[in-house]
Amino acid sequence: MATASACHILVKKKSEAESIKVKLDKGADFYKLAKQYSTCPSGKKGGDLGEFRKGDMVAAFDKAVFNGPLLKVQGPIKTQFGFHLIKVLYRS
Repeated sequence: MATASACHILVKKKSEAESIKVKLDKGADFYKLAKQYSTCPSGKKGGDLGEFRKGDMVAAFDKAVFNGPLLKVQGPIKTQFGFHLIKVLYRS
């Protein structure tokens, strides 16, 4: 079974996710921005979700993690929880 580790920043509005992504693209610290903006409990840990298996997350999130680039911020990705900026740390 495929596994991955990722960090994310979860916000309610697409516009907010887009403005955070601009900061990240300019070199801002993902960990700090996750602590500052993420509405997910993982925000306290800099957005770190730890390791999880393919299929553990909602479909759109899962697809981004298992098909997207490594170590590059993707998003905003819309799910029923809001808009995610996702950084995949590794996949196996």
